[in-house]
Amino acid sequence: MAFENLDKLLEEHNLTKGEYDRIVEILGREPNLTELGVYSVMWSEHCSYKSSRIHLKKLPTEGKRVVQGPGENAGVVDIGDGYVAVFKIESHNHPSFIEPYQGAATGVGGILRDIFTMGARPVAVMDSLRFGGLENPLNRRTFKGVVAGISGYGNSVGVPTVGGETCFDDTYTFNPLVNVFCLGITKRDKVFYARAKHVGAKVFYAGAKTGRDGIHGATMASAEFDDSLEEKRPNVQVGDPFKEKLLIEACLEAMDKGVVSSIQDMGAAGLTSSSVEMADRGGKGIEIDVSKVPQREEGMTPYEILLSESQERMLIVAEPGKEQELKEIFRKWDLDIVEIGKITDSGNFTVIENGKIVAQIPVSSLTSEAPEYDRPYLNMVGSREKELKNENFVGRLNLKEKIDSFLDDPNIGKKNWVFEQYDHMVQTNTVVLPGKGASVIRIKGTDKFLALTVDGNPDYVYLNPYEGTKRIVSEAYLNIAVTGAEPIGATNCLNFGNPEKEEIMGEFKFSVEGMGDASRFFEIPITGGNVSFYNETNGVAIKPTPVYGLVGLIDGKENILTLDFKNDGDSIYLIGNINPDFSASYYLKKFFGKVEGTLGKTPLETSKKIGEFLRKNRKLINSANDVSQGGLFVSLIDSMTDSLGFSINIPESYIPELFLFGEAPGFILITVSKSLEREIEEVLGNYSLEFIKAGKVKSNEIEILQNSEIIYNNSVVNVKSVLKEAITKKIKIEK
Repeated sequence: MAFENLDKLLEEHNLTKGEYDRIVEILGREPNLTELGVYSVMWSEHCSYKSSRIHLKKLPTEGKRVVQGPGENAGVVDIGDGYVAVFKIESHNHPSFIEPYQGAATGVGGILRDIFTMGARPVAVMDSLRFGGLENPLNRRTFKGVVAGISGYGNSVGVPTVGGETCFDDTYTFNPLVNVFCLGITKRDKVFYARAKHVGAKVFYAGAKTGRDGIHGATMASAEFDDSLEEKRPNVQVGDPFKEKLLIEACLEAMDKGVVSSIQDMGAAGLTSSSVEMADRGGKGIEIDVSKVPQREEGMTPYEILLSESQERMLIVAEPGKEQELKEIFRKWDLDIVEIGKITDSGNFTVIENGKIVAQIPVSSLTSEAPEYDRPYLNMVGSREKELKNENFVGRLNLKEKIDSFLDDPNIGKKNWVFEQYDHMVQTNTVVLPGKGASVIRIKGTDKFLALTVDGNPDYVYLNPYEGTKRIVSEAYLNIAVTGAEPIGATNCLNFGNPEKEEIMGEFKFSVEGMGDASRFFEIPITGGNVSFYNETNGVAIKPTPVYGLVGLIDGKENILTLDFKNDGDSIYLIGNINPDFSASYYLKKFFGKVEGTLGKTPLETSKKIGEFLRKNRKLINSANDVSQGGLFVSLIDSMTDSLGFSINIPESYIPELFLFGEAPGFILITVSKSLEREIEEVLGNYSLEFIKAGKVKSNEIEILQNSEIIYNNSVVNVKSVLKEAITKKIKIEK
C-alpha cells in the first residue's frame, strides 16, 4: 500500500526515510500501518539501542559470579548457598515529567516486572531522582508527584524502597530523571528466561486488560520534548499496584510449579516487544491473535493493541501439556489469562485479527537486525577543563556563613521528607536504613547480606566524561566498600541528550569508556542496564548523567560496617587520596556558580586498596564513610548520631574551606577506638595508604579548629534540625 502523506507519517512514528526504505526492502513490499507501528517502536532508540549498541559492547559483562549478563530482562549474579541476586535499573524520565505521579509509579511497576519475570521475588527498590531547583513551582510539582508515585506504588505492592539519591540542579527543570533500581532473590536453579523453546507451545496473555494508555510510549521516550508536551499525556501509562501484587504471586507460583516454559513482561512497546523478543531469543517465530486479547476499551485496532503499554500484563508460554494448570493458578489469583497464540518455526511475527493476517514481519528484522548507528562525535575528554586555582575561591562569605548555607541546602540536607514516605521495612529485610549511605539488606535463610547503592554526579561528567564517569564508579565502589561488602555486580542507567548531536554523542561515548575501564579495574561485571537519550527540551539538553548501580556481598552480620559514629572519644582518621580540590565541586557551584577545573586521573588503585583494607580489618574499625559530593564536612555530618558530633583539627597547611568542602576521589574517613590507634596506623602503613589523624568523635557538639583555635562551633541538635528541614522548607514555598 502507498501512504498519502508519507513524510508526515514517518515524522509521527519517529522514523527516517532511510529507515522506511529499509523496511520496504526487508518486507519486499510497502508495510501497512500496523507493521509501520511495530517497526517504529522496535526500532526506537528506547527498544533498539541503535545509537548506543556499538559503544555498550565495550563494557565488561562477564565475571566469576555472573549467571546472566545483558540480553535478558535483568542481570543475575551468584551469591552462594544456591541463591542468586537478580537486579537492574531502568529510567522513566519522559513520562515522569508529563505526569509525575503515574510516570514514577509505572516506572516502579515496570522494573518490578523485569525482576519477577526472571523468577525472583523483588525484595528491594532504590531510586536515583534528579529535579530542577525547588524555587521553581514546576519543579516542586514534579518532585512531589514523583515521590508520591514511587511511595504509592511501592508501598501498596509490598516491596521496600531502601535508599537511593535525590538531587536538584536547574539542568533538570524540563527533564527530570527518574531512574529506578530493583533487586530480587531466587534459587539459582529457579531462574527463568524469556526464550521461546517449543514449536507449537501455546502463548497466553495474563494480567490487566489492554487499553489505549501508553501507545507510542517507547517512541515518545526516543524523542526530544518541545512545546507540544501536553499532547503526549495519553502516552503515559496508568498503574495498579494491587493488580501487580497479584501478578507477582501468580507468576512466581506458576514458575515454581513448573507450568511455565518462558515468560516476558509487557513493558516498553507492550505486546509487540514481549512477543518479538521472546521469539527472537529462542530462534523461533510467534503468532498472535489480537482479537483474543482482553480489552478494556471498545473498538481497539490491531495497531493500538500491539503498541499499548498498559501496565501489569505478562506474556507466558505454557509448558506443553500444563496449560490447564497454568490457567487455574491465574484464575485463583483473580487474574485474566487467555490463550492468544502459539510459537512457530516460521521466524516471523505474525499478527491475526478474526482469522485474517494483519501483519507479518521477520522477527530478526525487529531485533538483532535493527539499525545500528556509529554516530559522529566530538572528543569531549578535557575539552571543558581549565586550570583552577583553589585559593581564588575562598572569599565572599565567612566560614560560619558557608557552613550554615551548606546545612540549609536541599542537596546536602537530609532527605527525610523523601524516604519517610517510603515503606522501607516491609518484608523485614532492611538492615541499614535509608539516609545512612549504601543500604544493606539480609537474605533470609542465610548469613549473607547485600549492600546496594546508586551513584551519579553530572558535574564531574560534564567537565570530563571519561574521568568523571571513572570517579562515579570509584565512588560507588567505596560506597559499597565502607559497608564491609565486596562488589559483585553492577547495572547502569545512562541519561543523555540527543545522540544525533556530536557533542552529546561525545559525552556518551567517553562516559561509557570511562565506566568500562573503571569497572574492569575493579573486576565488576555490568550485567545490564538502560540508555535514556533525548533528555532535552527545545534543544537544551541535561548535563550528561550516567548512574551506576552497584551490589556488594557481605558474609556474616558481624562484618557489616556502618557510617554512624559509635563512641565519644573515638579517633577520626582520613584515609586515601587526601588531596581535596574545588574542581567540579559542589562548593564551587553553590557559592560561585561554576562547574570548572580539571579532574586529573582518578586514583582507582587507591580506592581498591581502601576496599581491601576495610574488608580485612573490620574488627579494628568502628565506623566508615566515603568522602564525595560536598567534601569532608558533609561526610562528617552524615556520620553524626543524635548524640555524637565531632571535633576536627584542620592541618595548618590547608585552607579551611578546601579541607572541609573540596572533593577528591579515593578518600574515606573511619573511626577507631583510641586504644587501637597504633595498630590501625601500622595496618594502613602496610597498605601504603596515606592517612591523617584528624580529630575525634565528640558528644553533642560540632567543633572545627585550626592552630588550636575554634573557627566553628555548634550543637548536634541544631545542625540536625537544619539538615532535616532543608527540603521541607523549600517544598512549602508558595508560588
